[in-house]
Amino acid sequence: MSRWILDHLWLIPAVPFAVSLVILSLPNGRHKSAAVLAVAGQIAALVMSFFAFLPTLETPGFRFVQNFTWFTFGDHALRLGWLVDPLAAVMLMMITLVGLCIFVFSTGYMAGDKNFVRFFAYLSFFSGAMLGLVISNSLLLLFICWELVGLASYLLIGFWMGRPSAAAAAKKAFVTTRIGDLGFFLGLLWLYGRSGTLLFYDGGDGCLEKAGLTMLGASATFIALLIFCGAMGKSGQFPLHVWLPDAMEGPTPVSALIHAATMVAAGVFLVARAYPIFSLGAINGVTPSLMVVVWIGVITALMAALIAIAQADIKRILAYSTISQLGLMMVSLGVGGVAAGMMHLLAHGFFKALLFLGAGSVIHGCHGEQDIRKMGGLRWLMPITFSTYAIGMMTLSGVPLFFSGGWTKEEIQHVTAHWPASRLPYYILLIGVVLTALYMTRQIIYVFFGDRRVASQHAHESPRVMTMPLIALAICAILFSIVLTPAWPWLHDYLTGTAAGVELVRLIQPTLFLSLVLVGAGFALGIWMYRKAGVQDRQRPADTDPLELAQSQLFRFLENKMWIDELYARTIIAFSWMSARLSDWMDRHFWDRLVRGFGGIGQLLGIFTAGIDERGINAGVDETTVGTRGLGRLISAAHSGQIQTYLSVIAIGALALLLFYAWLA
Repeated sequence: MSRWILDHLWLIPAVPFAVSLVILSLPNGRHKSAAVLAVAGQIAALVMSFFAFLPTLETPGFRFVQNFTWFTFGDHALRLGWLVDPLAAVMLMMITLVGLCIFVFSTGYMAGDKNFVRFFAYLSFFSGAMLGLVISNSLLLLFICWELVGLASYLLIGFWMGRPSAAAAAKKAFVTTRIGDLGFFLGLLWLYGRSGTLLFYDGGDGCLEKAGLTMLGASATFIALLIFCGAMGKSGQFPLHVWLPDAMEGPTPVSALIHAATMVAAGVFLVARAYPIFSLGAINGVTPSLMVVVWIGVITALMAALIAIAQADIKRILAYSTISQLGLMMVSLGVGGVAAGMMHLLAHGFFKALLFLGAGSVIHGCHGEQDIRKMGGLRWLMPITFSTYAIGMMTLSGVPLFFSGGWTKEEIQHVTAHWPASRLPYYILLIGVVLTALYMTRQIIYVFFGDRRVASQHAHESPRVMTMPLIALAICAILFSIVLTPAWPWLHDYLTGTAAGVELVRLIQPTLFLSLVLVGAGFALGIWMYRKAGVQDRQRPADTDPLELAQSQLFRFLENKMWIDELYARTIIAFSWMSARLSDWMDRHFWDRLVRGFGGIGQLLGIFTAGIDERGINAGVDETTVGTRGLGRLISAAHSGQIQTYLSVIAIGALALLLFYAWLA
């Protein structure tokens, strides 16, 4: 079965695509059929992904490549291909498994939506695009699926198109990511121009293999930076991160799908896949392009963690958390920890999906409310949601030992600490650990502890179809840590193609205790600051944050997302509006008048040439025609048909010739 799947890899993305088309053809009221088809398609993709994953376990560094010709132009053939290696295999498993949980959760969360059928068609389309991206062996095919992912995100973020905020968020996401994709496309063209191929692996001649990399030379830095532009847009890196928080306008399952298993993971995966280009010519593991990746990741991680502290929307807090964690992954890739970054990406897929679906359960139980300041006391009303959400919170915060996020963050800190270029990223990441524990403690206190507030008065636990995916994801978030621990770093060794071994003594590390201290400090600071936030107090309004009371200006700065959107509005967007107005004025008052002026000149020339044509040329031709016609009449009159007349004319002519000859003589 595994061999058959490898020979038919295209079926893995093709099944969700086909399911999407079938669902779109269903009448709007066929909710059950749409849900069954979507879930069945995702299960089929999961089963096929599992059988594609099995061969990678047999041989360290396993790689299966299947290339084919798409079309030819002249003497050249444009080739695409499919690829399965450890990097692609684990991504397939994570995307399909997490996606399945989200699909099942959506059947309950979206049950009352009038566009239920269309929603599941978009979900399946999204899944198919991401699966195609992961198994692409061509940067061009990857780019095609990359753009399909962007289209799917646009459709899903703006799914509730009746809301102006949702429509605006969808446009913002689409335009912002297109800015990054333009750089990606230019890098793709430059890479093809230098290497002559866009295949990653092609028997030694691929662009990620020695022959292709040798042809890049010094241009590798610029190509890598252009490719990274696409990753910045998709994975919400500063300064192209502004679309990601606004993507919360879509339904909560969409937020979970975008932030956990699909879209934002694409940028990190792209850098990991193209890492040989980024690292070409590295000195002690450092290149200019990797330096950019590291510092962009550091800025993103710290900035987003700070902003998350002052947000009140339960989904926005998680959105900025995602941005921060993606920055952390980029730092890991930039310092050379590709395996560590991908490990955190996979763990993040499980616990961030858990947190977003948990937030969706809270919103569902609180009848649509998303402001954490209006919640409170939900731990007894929604015990399953609370328990699973707490697991997700501790995993995100980086609690080691029993939670996967703790081990992956530990590995990232380890590789960052040994980066030869600078120690500063390492220290900033340590600050990020404290901030993550702080804002997650704040959120969980507001939502689940303290007194019941407005939205909690009639709250209730979500139905089983929504809580079962939460339990499954919580179990995955815990059990996944088994293959991440230093004692048995199976996943790390699997990704790097080395043999895994068990050494329990490696569990005892100084960095482990440092992580415990930092996470504990974040929890303690959060409890100290917000222990009374969930308790009704006449002296303090319920919607007033303790940080706002202590540092109002700092809180406003963070609450308003560091004014980055406003900065863009007054600079880039204002310049765009100014350019648009100038273009409109030029079109109306300059180009339009210029065209009209040339048109007037043309009309005058037409009048002038018409007079010459009618009074000169036409008149001359007419007179010539009349003269010719008269001459013709005269000549025709001479042809009477009488033989006597013809003989007389001949005689006269002959006589004239004789006289002329006599005169000459």
